[in-house]
Amino acid sequence: MTKTSSVDTAKTTAVEKESRNATKAMLVEFWYYFSQNKGAVLGLALFVLLVSVAIFAPLVAPHHPDMQFRDALLSPPFWEAGGSLTYPLGTDAVGRDILSRLIFGARFSLFIGVVVVTIALVGGIVIGLVAGYVGGAVDTFIMRIMDIILSFPSLLLALVLVAILGPGLMNAMIAIAIVLQPHFVRLTRAAVMAEVNRDYVVAARVAGAGHFRLMFKTILPNCLAPLIVQATLSFSNAILDAAALGFLGMGAQPPTPEWGTMLAEAREFILSAWWVVTFPGVAILVTVLAINLVGDGLRDALDPKLKRS
Repeated sequence: MTKTSSVDTAKTTAVEKESRNATKAMLVEFWYYFSQNKGAVLGLALFVLLVSVAIFAPLVAPHHPDMQFRDALLSPPFWEAGGSLTYPLGTDAVGRDILSRLIFGARFSLFIGVVVVTIALVGGIVIGLVAGYVGGAVDTFIMRIMDIILSFPSLLLALVLVAILGPGLMNAMIAIAIVLQPHFVRLTRAAVMAEVNRDYVVAARVAGAGHFRLMFKTILPNCLAPLIVQATLSFSNAILDAAALGFLGMGAQPPTPEWGTMLAEAREFILSAWWVVTFPGVAILVTVLAINLVGDGLRDALDPKLKRS
């Protein structure tokens, strides 16, 4: 009996070791193909830097984002005449340090991206799984609703939803998530329809697996690659849409140091104080570019058709 137990333990250990080796090999292969895209590596480095700055914002920022310095209204960046290293990127119309507001604004941008993508991804996966697996009238009904949502310009629909829900950062995130959700629904549905009749799904069904197990344990793991890429790209779209809503006064409200709101507050100083408008715009540009580059790298690494031999 002890001998049998030892054999079983050895087999279990061998299986676990083989599983770890397989996982390690997959990660090595993933990084190999991802690193072939130099732009993706650069984007990942920028994104990691952004996350680090957001996490350690209280330590990195030279001032509190809402602190007003009345003796330095619209102070230019330090390299221009009248500038000071105390305010490296200058100050805004009420004397708040722009660099500090940009650093704390990174927190809001990442928070917006995470919340929006999470809501859109979870909802899109569930609805897309149901549509692709059940099919028939249910599929038709769901997809027609998605088509109606997609027929509206995304920013216009988000504006309408925020107008109904009320201005504010949380309502803006909910509206953006609803606007982005059809992309996840359509992508999940297409992936499920491609997998639902494969041999491994039929075998699981014959073995007695229930519908929920088939959908979430058997089919879904094999549909995640395109969804991960779409989630990455939607992350940048969420930041852009939130900035646009903030610029229009329907997103985050002043004095929140959100980049779109900062742009809205600086509109009247476009000609007289270029730095107040330029730096929030550059922050949005760099962040979205970095995330899109990472998305391209994920697509190259996760899509077998794009892997180079």
